[in-house]
Amino acid sequence: MAEKKKILIFSHALELGGAEKALLGLLESIDQSRYQVDLFLMRHEGALFQYIPETINLLPEKPQYASLAVPIMDVFRKGQILVAYGRYRGKKKARKRVQELGLPTDNDVGLQSSHLYTLPYMPQISQKEYDLAISFLTPHYFVAEKVKAKKKIAWIHTDYSKVAVDQETQLAMWGKYDRIVSISPQVTDSFLAVFPSFRNKMIEIQNIYPMDYLNCKKNEFTALDEMPEDGSTRLLSIGRFCTAKNFDNVPEICRYLLKEGLNVKWYLIGFGTDEDLIRNRIKECGMDEHVIVLGKKENPDLYVQPSRYEGKCVSVIEAQLFHKPVVITDYATSASQLENGVDGMIVPLDNEKCAAGIAELLRDPVKMNSLISNCRNRDYSNHSEVNKLYSLM
Repeated sequence: MAEKKKILIFSHALELGGAEKALLGLLESIDQSRYQVDLFLMRHEGALFQYIPETINLLPEKPQYASLAVPIMDVFRKGQILVAYGRYRGKKKARKRVQELGLPTDNDVGLQSSHLYTLPYMPQISQKEYDLAISFLTPHYFVAEKVKAKKKIAWIHTDYSKVAVDQETQLAMWGKYDRIVSISPQVTDSFLAVFPSFRNKMIEIQNIYPMDYLNCKKNEFTALDEMPEDGSTRLLSIGRFCTAKNFDNVPEICRYLLKEGLNVKWYLIGFGTDEDLIRNRIKECGMDEHVIVLGKKENPDLYVQPSRYEGKCVSVIEAQLFHKPVVITDYATSASQLENGVDGMIVPLDNEKCAAGIAELLRDPVKMNSLISNCRNRDYSNHSEVNKLYSLM
């Protein structure tokens, strides 16, 4: 029997996010009879952590890596003084760089600098030499420097036309990889508009969806106390509470729906830095009874993704897999997300027009049933995409 090829996959943690679900899908789909997969997570935590397939070899957590993306005082308490120093330097450098480049406050320079300036104090991730090493989430410094591998690839999950970046520093980071994986043609185009010199490194591998995990969640789709059947039409949106997802505009969109004469309740599931902003907007719009921030349960009549921008939203595919009608806004990559009018609807990003589009669909039960039927007849798993990964080796 031929010796198995060795793959290392590096990521941050397994929170309840789209990229993390795509990582689970990748882990599920790799042929364990041909490939030995080591998974390294900086932090052994997150709602999806328990769903790592048993066949995957989870490498031990290392305290230096676990000291990122946590309060810096916790880093001192853990005795990781050098990592704390690197994070402090990174924070100062990021602030200066943002000013130099005139970047908006919503940028990725802080996280990038945190990883770059702690890099000298990080240990090797593993002593093995791998056939392929994958850095699944940006920033991509650690796999480039702290892993031995014959080939190294890095993943892009977002629309670069919507993200403020330090191009010079990122150019050096991406340049250390043999190939760069994009999840859709639109994501590729937006990335190459910023970094055209990497055109020959690009390969598209669409998100692979974790069917084992999703089947577990599908069995939980029962009527829940958090989303009672009280005569209202229940809308659901899932994602990180951040600028990209646009949840801060949901209260105003919901207010327009009420003006249309629709009795709706809009449930939000997620976590993130914008939670206080969202809750404040709910109060400002007087939508306390109609926009509800939930835990991690869902059972909607309609799934809505009101994002400002996306790479490719895993939560939308998840809703389609559960045969729910879906509405998304007309963000730049929306055409790659669904077939408008067939397995979902695309509505304008403008709040009032978005509400009008949602209202039109809610008043059309024939169209709603058609969307559900078409979702039921499509295969969204994308498991064959893993063959593109094999070809890289």
